[in-house]
Amino acid sequence: MRLSFYGMLWLSLLVAWAPAHAQDVPESEPVPPVAGTGVIDMEAVVVAGVQPGPGLWKVRQGDHLLYVLGTQSPLPKNVTWRSDEVDQVLQLADEVLASPGISVGTDIGFFRGLMLLPSAMKASKNPDGQKLQDVLPPALYARWAVLKQRYMGRDGGIEKKRPLIAAFQLYSEALSDSGLREGGVINPVIDAVLKRRKMKRTPTVLNIKLDDPRAALADFRKETLKPEDLACFSKTLDVIEGDLPHVAARANAWAVGDWPALRSGARQDWQQACELAWFNTETARKRGISDVEARMQARWMEVAEGALQKNRITFATVPVWQLVKPGGYLAALQAKGYEVEAPE
Repeated sequence: MRLSFYGMLWLSLLVAWAPAHAQDVPESEPVPPVAGTGVIDMEAVVVAGVQPGPGLWKVRQGDHLLYVLGTQSPLPKNVTWRSDEVDQVLQLADEVLASPGISVGTDIGFFRGLMLLPSAMKASKNPDGQKLQDVLPPALYARWAVLKQRYMGRDGGIEKKRPLIAAFQLYSEALSDSGLREGGVINPVIDAVLKRRKMKRTPTVLNIKLDDPRAALADFRKETLKPEDLACFSKTLDVIEGDLPHVAARANAWAVGDWPALRSGARQDWQQACELAWFNTETARKRGISDVEARMQARWMEVAEGALQKNRITFATVPVWQLVKPGGYLAALQAKGYEVEAPE
């Protein structure tokens, strides 16, 4: 997901992770933890150098074509993506669609928005000055403490953060230690071509406007821990403890263009648990922020169908799991009668 600066409110520092829905964890058998730590002590081996990435999906309406690149995050830190197929399509494309997402924003202006920043930072912390040890069950906090020491060391400030935010920061550190990163691989390549062609991407985000962001922040600061928060926190620790080698394998599959491995590994229970935690709040319900995933897809479909009708060649990027999941973007296009062709 993407957020405007003024959409921090209760999503605060994390929503860019949740959509963005970016990370898929492949289906796998659980691996027993190392005794006494709960952490899988395995090196995540990642590829490096110039890599081609996956092939493109093709969606046809007569002689009009929509090329879709399935994107993945995280990806190996030291990979340089170079796709001749993507470059050729971008050189010919009549229109380039941005990735689906959500933008929560206001019309209050830049300087008034800056005044909300302290409130947004306060909203990222637990209510009433509580620390993670105060709000988490003892067994869950013990798992957190082991992982925090391993990947973050002595960072006392994070103990005051809400569990969802703390878990995301820990996950980011674990990714970095595993040779992975989120962002910085795919978009710069596409942007460079668009800059040469003096083109801009067509937005496909779902725009949600807040009339009173200060009130939204105030409401969120009162929100207490929910079962959904604990589920997201626990599942994030599961990934860090045991699935980082598999996360790396999925990143490698994208980099080398192994579509069968990439597609068969698509899984979303972790992301869905965290998305539910963010949007199943009283703050969100009061402001009509619900059914976000379905509304995001409907918005993307609206823009994509319009592009298919008017353009001979259109290029788009969509996260892999959103493309291939049951009822996802490709399935929705097929249901409307478009011909969908998988990458070679």
